[in-house]
Amino acid sequence: MINKNPTLARTGGQVLVDALRINGVDRAFCVPGESYLAVLDALHDAKDDIDLVVCRQEGGAAYMAEAYGKLTGKPGICFVTRGPGATNASVGVHTAFQDSTPMILFIGQVARDQVEREAFQEIDYRRMFGQMAKWVVEVDDAARLPELLSQAFHRATNGRPGPVVVALPEDMLTDVVNVPNAGPAQSIEAAAAPAALEHLQALIAQAKRPLVVVGGGGWSTQAVADLRTFIERQNLPVAASFRCQDLFDNTLPNYAGDLGLAAGPELVEAVKNSDLLIVIGARLGEMTTGGYALVDIPVPKQKLVHVHPGIEELGRVYQPTLAINAGMKIFAAQIALLPAINPQGLADWTAQLNRGYRANFECPASPGAVQMSEVIAWLNQNLPSDSILTCGAGNYTGWVHRGYQHRTFRTLLGPTNGSMGYGVPAAVAAKITEPQRTVVAFAGDGCFLMNGQELATAANYDARLVVIVVNNGMYGTIRMHQERSYPGRVSGTELHNPDFAMFARSFGFHAETVTATEQFSEAFKRCVDSQKPALIEIQVDPEALTPKMTLSQIREKALASR
Repeated sequence: MINKNPTLARTGGQVLVDALRINGVDRAFCVPGESYLAVLDALHDAKDDIDLVVCRQEGGAAYMAEAYGKLTGKPGICFVTRGPGATNASVGVHTAFQDSTPMILFIGQVARDQVEREAFQEIDYRRMFGQMAKWVVEVDDAARLPELLSQAFHRATNGRPGPVVVALPEDMLTDVVNVPNAGPAQSIEAAAAPAALEHLQALIAQAKRPLVVVGGGGWSTQAVADLRTFIERQNLPVAASFRCQDLFDNTLPNYAGDLGLAAGPELVEAVKNSDLLIVIGARLGEMTTGGYALVDIPVPKQKLVHVHPGIEELGRVYQPTLAINAGMKIFAAQIALLPAINPQGLADWTAQLNRGYRANFECPASPGAVQMSEVIAWLNQNLPSDSILTCGAGNYTGWVHRGYQHRTFRTLLGPTNGSMGYGVPAAVAAKITEPQRTVVAFAGDGCFLMNGQELATAANYDARLVVIVVNNGMYGTIRMHQERSYPGRVSGTELHNPDFAMFARSFGFHAETVTATEQFSEAFKRCVDSQKPALIEIQVDPEALTPKMTLSQIREKALASR
């Protein structure tokens, strides 16, 4: 029960936990530490309201909180201890920042009378996280916790969503104070002005080759439905920014593909040759713009409409023809009401881009007995439409992003900052949060072992996910770049791996090893039927480095260009 009596004395830890409950927090992820024992004690009394998920490493805990924030739209909550705990967790904060995910990281801190002495595990978190978070605060007075936590929740969720870091001196958490609670944080969204919507309509009416690009954070199921209404009514082609493919049903005729590592040549040319780019929510970062090569800086040759919830993003890299500072939910609702402008006139253009997207499914046969394109095609045909796919970073994601079609909102959890080790903890968080949905984690052999310890968390909470480890015995992405720049000079990219299936069984998982394409479907079915967390190790030929080119072909091309 939340303490609503402001005259009742409470410790700082109790004040903090009451604030979490007031703001609707139902789950938090942590690795325990002595620096915030008072919070853990208060969470003991709140266990009927807040599910505390105990993880095995702070990086995994932070990834889980970030994935929870992506999945729910609510701030992912993570507690870690000072020093090493905070530095381990920083990878999740960086991911949340670049992915525009609401998140609050609470860090235990040294006692206030020990500051600036380089006390045990002491770090100045304002300096450490200054460019990595939306806001960093150290709470020196327990009486200010309701005020500062209210600000933390407001900052994490409003404008461009992102991470907030709150440092908690351990002696502050045991102080006893009489202080009233603050109310829950409010969701505040800017809306597009009527004149801006009229300008948008005029630009669409003039366009011959328009393209909508969607991405970023702050979306909801209703906003995605409203976006679809707008796209279909205007008959516009729509592309997703890097790892935002679940914002539009990939099976619909308006879909043009994703502007990421698997972008098709038709889509790349469409961005270059478009006469109107309507960018909704995406930042137009390096991955989405092909290394800032597809759109001229600072003034694009295309007319550019840029809609973003963070006003600081508008004009940051590109000068837009029309800049609109608006939240995704409100803006999507506004454009869903706009009348059709020229849908028939855009029919051929939209159909052309959709054909290009579908043509990009085609991949040549890969060396070896396992064809990853066929594995992904089977999953695409057989997984329920609301299945959640997670991944980290690596060349294996090229097959996933190229061949899997996302049909509903929040079916993809992947880090836009290219962070390895994300897939497994993200899938654990997803399965704990949405236990009725199928959750599949993808990882390369290098990616998996960066957070493979979180299999223990999955086993502990009976999170019945399926982990797919694509094992080619190398850091594949780095090897690809190495062969392009230094062909034949292999250095630092080889891996010597354990038996991943045996490793998973040691945690109580059901596990399978796949060495040929035709083995996969039955192996996957056995994983699902096992009613246990499960892992499939897929052993692929090292030559099968990308969906389009083999390792040898990449090397030969590099040598030929010298």
